[in-house]
Amino acid sequence: MGILSGQEFNDMNDNDNTARADRPPVVLAIETSSRIGSVAMAVGGQVVEQSTFSTPMQHSAEILPSIEGLLSRHRQTTENVVQIHIAAGPGSFTGLRIAVAMAKAMHLAQGVRIVTVDSLDVVVANLGNSVEPAPGEPRTAPVPDRIAALFDAKRGQFYASVYDLVPVDREPPCDTTEETPGYEIPALNGGIWRKIHPDSLMTAREILEGFAGERLLGLLGDGLLYHRDEFVQTGTTVLPERYWSPQAANVYQLGRQKALAGRFADPLSLIPFYLRAPHVTLKTRP
Repeated sequence: MGILSGQEFNDMNDNDNTARADRPPVVLAIETSSRIGSVAMAVGGQVVEQSTFSTPMQHSAEILPSIEGLLSRHRQTTENVVQIHIAAGPGSFTGLRIAVAMAKAMHLAQGVRIVTVDSLDVVVANLGNSVEPAPGEPRTAPVPDRIAALFDAKRGQFYASVYDLVPVDREPPCDTTEETPGYEIPALNGGIWRKIHPDSLMTAREILEGFAGERLLGLLGDGLLYHRDEFVQTGTTVLPERYWSPQAANVYQLGRQKALAGRFADPLSLIPFYLRAPHVTLKTRP
């Protein structure tokens, strides 16, 4: 998918040509960094609906119809969109390019402002929400106070980051070694998740040897889909699958904190956060 032109973006408007000045501004959020993509729409600081793509790894085919459907169902148009929040990586190379291309297209078309958030942080934000279990799955599952979020990076590696729980009654320790992301990742009961290890490319062995053992390590993320057995050992617990997929609604909740602080992305310099360059194989003629 290439970067959309302003005209292509404006073509998403519905056929309602009546005045729209009295309609509240809209924020769109996009999550395409993992297997299952989604888009969400927020109005007045609240997510009014999230639309999850029907098929894994079909982001380019589903993103425009999903956005158009959201706007149409809530009687909105692209003219009311003032911000777009995206998960900028790490994750699927194609998915990240789609999100960045969409954000740039919307900015070029009508000056929509862009907010970026970390894709692994979006996964961890699931642990700040009550997520309904699948049929037959226990309604409650204990969540350790240290967790690792994982995406499959192929070639025996994972995009991974590690977080500690900071309870509501405890101040997070000061950390001047890294720039803050501009948001706090909510945990249940009013706490927050603090990243203690930045996004990295790691093997399963490196993750386990570095962070499992003295404390129980909870694991979540789509990277477990085909590699769950590599992480099952004493000192680890795999969290229920309902927490694995990043959600566009979480993208908005994290991005809104940055938007309120005026921390918008520069659309000219915006690129996906790949962590490593895409692996490209050129076909040769026989």
